[in-house]
Amino acid sequence: MEFLGFTVDLATLTENAISIALKVAFALLIFMIGRWLAKKIVAISNRIMLRSHLEATAANFLSRLLYGILLVIVILAALSKVGVQTTSVVAILGGAAVAIGLSLKDQLSNFAAGIMIVTFRPFVRGDYVQISSYTGTVTEITLVNTHLTTTNNHEIIIPNGDITTSAVINYTALPNRRVDITVGIGYDADIKTAKDIMLNLAKNNPLAFTDPAPVIRVTNLGDNSVDLTLNVWTTNDDWWAMQCDLLEQFKNALDDNKIDIPFPQRSVHVKGLDQMINQMDQAQKTMLKKG
Repeated sequence: MEFLGFTVDLATLTENAISIALKVAFALLIFMIGRWLAKKIVAISNRIMLRSHLEATAANFLSRLLYGILLVIVILAALSKVGVQTTSVVAILGGAAVAIGLSLKDQLSNFAAGIMIVTFRPFVRGDYVQISSYTGTVTEITLVNTHLTTTNNHEIIIPNGDITTSAVINYTALPNRRVDITVGIGYDADIKTAKDIMLNLAKNNPLAFTDPAPVIRVTNLGDNSVDLTLNVWTTNDDWWAMQCDLLEQFKNALDDNKIDIPFPQRSVHVKGLDQMINQMDQAQKTMLKKG
């Protein structure tokens, strides 16, 4: 059969069309079945991660990442069935990934740090922590940054990359906490009496633990005072209230017992001061005589 001057083999065209249609149909079948299997695998993986007590944010991210990887594999498998050279596609995707990684390296660093935080969980929402010089309650953990709320209701947003390279103090990771209170008394005060007063107040405080029992020791002989440090245990929820109560009670009790809490003092010696005073006295007497 001729068409516009060209010889057309209908049998070959029909055969090629059927072959292409079968390849396309087979590729679509691979894509549909592969996508269905990917969703099933991701759902199972997500359930396993949540049962292992992995943070929900990390579980959702890893599930999306796994689904994206599986979907790319399925698409490449489907394209290969219609004759597309997947090697070049993989090379293009690899080059694009490298370019994106270089341009977003700081964001990716925070992203990777976020994965580590939600996976290893050095802190969780509600914990009271100190990160570098910032202190506050953790209110939100994302894969890019962490949100703290300070005691005066300021919000601090810290990039996760900074957190993984800094020391983190988690004050509420453990249920109990020790309160350390240091009070300075004068050198002429009775140390035993002051220790007994502070120790009895700590033992009688309803928020203080009896085991371990409160202890008090002389911790420093300072320039102006003898420092007494009380160590008493309580719960994380009560440590601030108990510390404030004890400080007020110590001040009142020490005042009642005439035990002074000294303030810094400094003695200044002026060289030649006596000679200067004598000269001034002599000058004043001379002026009086002349007058």
